[in-house]
Amino acid sequence: MRPRRRGGGFSREPERPTQTERVNDAIRAARVRLIGEDGAQLGIKTSDEARQYAYDKNLDLVEVAAQADPPVARVMDYGKYRYEQEQKAKLARKHQTSINVKEIKFRPKIGIHDYNTKKGHVERFLNQRAKVKVTIMFRGRETTHPERGRDLLMRLAEELKEIANVESPPLLDGRNMVMVLGPNKNAGVTKNDAESEDTQPGEEEVQGDRNGQADPETRDEESQAREEVAEA
Repeated sequence: MRPRRRGGGFSREPERPTQTERVNDAIRAARVRLIGEDGAQLGIKTSDEARQYAYDKNLDLVEVAAQADPPVARVMDYGKYRYEQEQKAKLARKHQTSINVKEIKFRPKIGIHDYNTKKGHVERFLNQRAKVKVTIMFRGRETTHPERGRDLLMRLAEELKEIANVESPPLLDGRNMVMVLGPNKNAGVTKNDAESEDTQPGEEEVQGDRNGQADPETRDEESQAREEVAEA
């Protein structure tokens, strides 16, 4: 037996959509129901006749309904058809919404340091536009006080309300309590200093109006100063 080849670390090229249609000489049926390039029904032809019809128009014969009796074949530019199908598939993938869900687990008696650390992880995930499943794990007698877990989850939701919405409120799931947080419109948005002052208007006031003249209040002060000098 010939040994199998291993990848050896070489990267593979991206896979192209698999060809499912039989084209031209690959069509095995003796007869086909022929459809012209304009969609017209041309009747039942032998495969050789149908192929020759397509070749005369410098096009391809493509089997589009292999399960029919006889199979349906259409005359078309197969290269153009494949390109259009790939573009449609690419556009569909682009518009698909990828939902990324992360999970963070808490204990009802978590320490303040651990709480702040895990809250930071939740905040980071939300800013990455991911949903976060927050789980409180109860053990032993802790199950008799589910309110502690609920209070912890609601505290977390309150502290992250600037970037998170509660998509699923705290619910008991066996020995766990689960809450789902989703990013809101503020998640991942860099905050700008909205209170920065524009100093340009102040400079214009000092320099005067558009004509290069001082404002009336400044002129009045200058006139008053000249009058005082004259009286002295």
